[in-house]
Amino acid sequence: MLFDIKLNLIQEINSQKDETLFYHFLPSKIEDEKVKSIAAKYNLKNISAFQKKIKDNDAKKIRINLGESSSLNIIKYDEKITNDFFRNECSGLIQNHDINSYKKIFISIELSETIENKFGSVDYLYQTIFEGFHLGNYSFNQYKEKKKLNKLEVFVEAEKLNSLKKILSKTEKIIEAVNFTKDLVNEPAVTLTPKELANRTRKKLSQLGINVSVWNKEQLKKNKMGAILAVGSASSNEPCMIVAHYKPKRKAAKNIALVGKGVTYDSGGLSIKPTAGMLQMNADMAGGAAAIGTIAAASLLNSDKEIFCIVPAVENMLAGNSFKPGDIIKSSSGKTIEVKDTDAEGRLILADALHYASKLKPDVIIDFATLTGAVAVALGLYSAGLMSKNDDLVNNLIKSSEKTFEKVWRLPFGDEYNKLLESDVADISNLGPRWGGSITAGKFLEHFVDKKIPYAHLDIAGTALSNDLTNYTKKYHTGWGVRLMIDYLENS
Repeated sequence: MLFDIKLNLIQEINSQKDETLFYHFLPSKIEDEKVKSIAAKYNLKNISAFQKKIKDNDAKKIRINLGESSSLNIIKYDEKITNDFFRNECSGLIQNHDINSYKKIFISIELSETIENKFGSVDYLYQTIFEGFHLGNYSFNQYKEKKKLNKLEVFVEAEKLNSLKKILSKTEKIIEAVNFTKDLVNEPAVTLTPKELANRTRKKLSQLGINVSVWNKEQLKKNKMGAILAVGSASSNEPCMIVAHYKPKRKAAKNIALVGKGVTYDSGGLSIKPTAGMLQMNADMAGGAAAIGTIAAASLLNSDKEIFCIVPAVENMLAGNSFKPGDIIKSSSGKTIEVKDTDAEGRLILADALHYASKLKPDVIIDFATLTGAVAVALGLYSAGLMSKNDDLVNNLIKSSEKTFEKVWRLPFGDEYNKLLESDVADISNLGPRWGGSITAGKFLEHFVDKKIPYAHLDIAGTALSNDLTNYTKKYHTGWGVRLMIDYLENS
């Protein structure tokens, strides 16, 4: 973390404070009387000069010194802002904060009816503010020289303190799970082996009352998980499969299986990647981390959904016993797979995991995987590829995506793509042609899911990695998917 941060709610800001930064958000179109009340709030003497600055349409941010050790920052917004505006702004504030000059931050917001409607509720608008400070405060610094974190207090002015205290508590539980997810994804592969991923998951989830079992190599053999075993065959770090189960205290409203790709390092195998293609491959388990983070958050928030989380964990390495292009693998479903590329390994391990998830007979199966570079070619790094035949499931995921700003885009998923995976020697090939690579990868996975169960595949190969979409995604791998899924679980 950047700071030892504490968020507080207060009913009214007192501007007579030293070593303090005041941030006041206000709409670009605002009445003169409201401007005067803001000036009075901060004891500004030259009200006309303040009004002139506020009316300057080119001035989006205004800084005013309130004394030797405090200052006021006006941040203007218009009706075109996204519902990520406050989250992103507050994230940037914390990242650029000068703790040596300012020990406290105060936040105040002038709301307009249009903006309230954009966020759905005032409560959720404030949730995005709380999220912004916490997301911006994240830092992966475990391998740097240890330094004591400076304490920073953030005070947010609000009227409905009681309801917002609940929102703040909820947000901090979500962020706990998001940060755990981020820590997993940013951890280097030299330490986060399949076994270590399983150990950290078991430790965290067990503390939350979630049942966790880890299938070792012998158990994978016993359950005929030939695809997981093939991919993990060349590594000295043996494969495993994490199976977590959260059961609500009351009768479950729905049973959901989350499946995540857990390739803790991907060299490409014998279809080896170039060096540049390996540099971020410690994050090839981001789908697994998203599934783990989601079930953690669900438990913290006492979700009414019963959740299974299945993460096959492997390293895809090279050795004399590597699986090879041309091999035919038998999966746990009994279906055989022709290996055309060992760097299309994620879909192989997910084949066994999705078949296992189907046997649990959940109401819904959703998988997360950094599956294809093709999805980033198609959509860039800002949106995940969403594939499903179930419109209700898609619509619910898209709604949660739009609300949380963890963006998804629906891709075609018709059966006409199945012929691109046909094999002359096996039931299916693990690789289609160059074109539509994300779609054919998703169609491959669909072959291992019970057709009666609503299913969605999320290819997060772009969104899981650090990118410049927002202040809070720039520097570290993002922990993408946890916030989206919590909203989905709450509203589906």
